[in-house]
Amino acid sequence: GDILDDYLRTDGVWILTRNKQFYKTHNEKECAEKCEAERNFNCRAFLFTRKKLQCLTLAENAKMTVTFNSTDAVLYEKKIYLLQCRRGIGKDYRGMEAKTWRGIPCQKWAEKTPHNPNYTPEKHPNAGLDENYCRNPDGDESGPWCYTTDPATRFDYCNIPECEGQCMQCNGEDYHGEVSRTESGLECQRWDTQEPHMHGFTPKHFPQKDLKMNYCRNPDGELRPWCFTTSPTKRWEYCNIPRCTMHPPVSGLGSQCLSGKGEDYRGRVAVTKLGNACQHWSTQFPHRHGWIPDRYPCKGLEENYCRNPDGEKRPWCYTINSSVRWEYCAIPHCDGTEQGIAGMSNVPMEVPLPEECYRGKGQSYRGTTSITASGKKCQAWNSMFPHRHEKTPDRFPNADLRDNYCRNPDGDNSPWCFTTDPSVTWEYCNLKRCDDHTQD
Repeated sequence: GDILDDYLRTDGVWILTRNKQFYKTHNEKECAEKCEAERNFNCRAFLFTRKKLQCLTLAENAKMTVTFNSTDAVLYEKKIYLLQCRRGIGKDYRGMEAKTWRGIPCQKWAEKTPHNPNYTPEKHPNAGLDENYCRNPDGDESGPWCYTTDPATRFDYCNIPECEGQCMQCNGEDYHGEVSRTESGLECQRWDTQEPHMHGFTPKHFPQKDLKMNYCRNPDGELRPWCFTTSPTKRWEYCNIPRCTMHPPVSGLGSQCLSGKGEDYRGRVAVTKLGNACQHWSTQFPHRHGWIPDRYPCKGLEENYCRNPDGEKRPWCYTINSSVRWEYCAIPHCDGTEQGIAGMSNVPMEVPLPEECYRGKGQSYRGTTSITASGKKCQAWNSMFPHRHEKTPDRFPNADLRDNYCRNPDGDNSPWCFTTDPSVTWEYCNLKRCDDHTQD
């Protein structure tokens, strides 16, 4: 990559600094090379003047000293010294935290009291052992540390947060980093363009998904962040975003009752509302499915407990009944308005809804059936898992493609949907055509 990619550029700024070196260079890249090769001090930034072609390598950056305007100057600061968070174990952390997680001030790396250090700036000149800042010169798995000023505590770890923008929690639904290449190295297509690939994931229609520039994102609940590519022959591809290591998902936290759609429900109900026992999420029998616990670490897919990993109306599960693929579960509401199912012997049936039906080809159907003719659960229209498609709500704004309800956006013979079965792309829905005398 370009050597300047490691620097943050600011036009029209000058900074006052004591430690600096002057060089004559032709351009910013040559000045960056001088900064990388600087041996008089740790070069954290450099100034370049366009008219004089003058290069100043600096020991300080804008976080450490005074800045003022200078129209001809360009300030380049090493990004690594601006980060106040750590990537992975923080071996390259160069922030300015200087106390332990308990709040004890750190001892300067160059001093020998109260502790005689094994790691010093002389022995490890490339480890960034400046002042008394927390560092990780030995690659400690627990992250940056320092010798302390407490004679009774030789060293301790520092509380450096992990850089959320560089890694992803869960499946990366909240990833807001700036990676813009796929795992095979293809450049990502901008979300606000339709070339070379037409798509429905525009910033206008998904303002809450942070679809900036051409950065990798996960707006549709995929396994991990992805993007459309600039290659005409490759529509989309996953991006290589590492998982964050600092805050692993904690099993057992979450609601024990139903609020909203129950996406945060983590109770232990494991039987459907109609009395069918739930299939374990980690098994593929009797029903094959894509909700594998290892792939979705934050969805709470433990044992065979009812869950709502896909934004359904309420928690559900696959059943151990081979003829019933999935059903909703009866979860007590947090406000106590719905009966629990503990000790259920005679399972109460739901009050039957009027029979749903469609007229003509069903293009006007606006019911809430979300089951196919063979009993498969429908995939949500705004989801691309398990099937990627172009029948999105924004491309068919008049078709009412809400949730995963059966619809007929393309004038097929009757309402249909994509299925949640990875091996079956779509099916017609379990609906009858209306007769005039049955239609209210």
